[in-house]
Amino acid sequence: MKVDNSFSYGKIFVIGGGFFALTLVWTFYNAYMPLILGDYIESRAIRGAIMGLDNLLAVILIPIIGAWSDRVDTSIGNRLPFLVAGMPAAAVFFILIPFGAAWALWLLIIVDIIFLFAMTIYRAPVIALMPDHTPPEKRSTANGIINFMGGVGAIIALFGLSALYGIDRAYPFIVAGSLLLLTFITLYFTVDRNPAYAGTAEEEAEETQAFQSLAAGLGKIKKPEFRGQLFVLIAIFVYFIGYTGMEAQFTVYAVEHLKMDESTAGMTLGFFSLSFVLFAIPAGLVGSKWGKAPAMLVGLILLPLIFVIIPFLHGLASFLPFGSETLLLQAVLFLGGIAWAFINVQAYPFVADLGGKTKIGYFTGLYYLFSMSSAIVAPGLLGFLMDVFGHTALFYGAALSFLLAFYFLKKGSSIINDNTAAISNSKTG
Repeated sequence: MKVDNSFSYGKIFVIGGGFFALTLVWTFYNAYMPLILGDYIESRAIRGAIMGLDNLLAVILIPIIGAWSDRVDTSIGNRLPFLVAGMPAAAVFFILIPFGAAWALWLLIIVDIIFLFAMTIYRAPVIALMPDHTPPEKRSTANGIINFMGGVGAIIALFGLSALYGIDRAYPFIVAGSLLLLTFITLYFTVDRNPAYAGTAEEEAEETQAFQSLAAGLGKIKKPEFRGQLFVLIAIFVYFIGYTGMEAQFTVYAVEHLKMDESTAGMTLGFFSLSFVLFAIPAGLVGSKWGKAPAMLVGLILLPLIFVIIPFLHGLASFLPFGSETLLLQAVLFLGGIAWAFINVQAYPFVADLGGKTKIGYFTGLYYLFSMSSAIVAPGLLGFLMDVFGHTALFYGAALSFLLAFYFLKKGSSIINDNTAAISNSKTG
């Protein structure tokens, strides 16, 4: 294949800056928006339902916008118009969130909706910039850079921005919004107007793949020959309920139940993300050695055990020499992030392999469809459990979701193995 001289990893790092800013903003938003909504709304279920709005917009609108950005033709290319429309607006309205919250609930909701819509406008196009600028044989490495930048953004959000939140609620929004605006300016003057490898980027956007699988016929997965694959996808849907719900409601639990400082709550959640980033590569190596499904099953047993311990840490901390419940909770969440790495690092490659080489795109889309759909209902569902059974129900509900996922994954992988063995025996026979 002819390699374009315009390709450079330096440009990929700049594009990765877009994903860095995207992840920085989303991570902080997910951690602290439930607390801000709590100034006006007591119900955790209602707050959770509002938190699911961004995922609903993602599933509905982003595939349409991604496809539109594939086809539009302007003097500044096909991706940049969406960045121009979305990124500055998202930056401004993200900065306005704490000020809207200080004024009235109706103003906060209006600002929030405009912010979410602006993020939706540019999300798929900014992600598509990487494949636009990268030859296919280098996309795995480039995607590693992009995901690394996203991981750094999440860690900075939960440690750095959380510290600023403790000083003044508005400071982290101003800093994150300014970084998003600076990222837009950098991208605008860096990315190519007519990139050499444009044409397949629509396939790279996870929301687009989810939409395409739905449009192509979700009913196919109900066929008897795909029964094992369906169980695997159900497992992914179920455990993402536990993960997404815990992520969205953790700061509510920490602040309202443990009486933790709001900034400390965000930093404590950061230990979960930190350990996931640190152990993502080792977990991948373990999956290569043990097999993807066995590694996931280990994580699906370990993580619920870790979650059910958390409600008992308050009593346990009083018997320890340092007597710090916060420090103990951070250590337990760090272990939880390792278990999550065992699960999440293997999940997409495992699903992509389910249909063989001829159905990679179809099952990739189904993976994103099932995982993203769960994020719509998870914050509200676990928030409802907290409303009815108390704050600790967050971790019991999340643990139950992982145990149910263990059952479905084990059953699904067993059916797939049996079918594979039967096909192999029929060929040799």
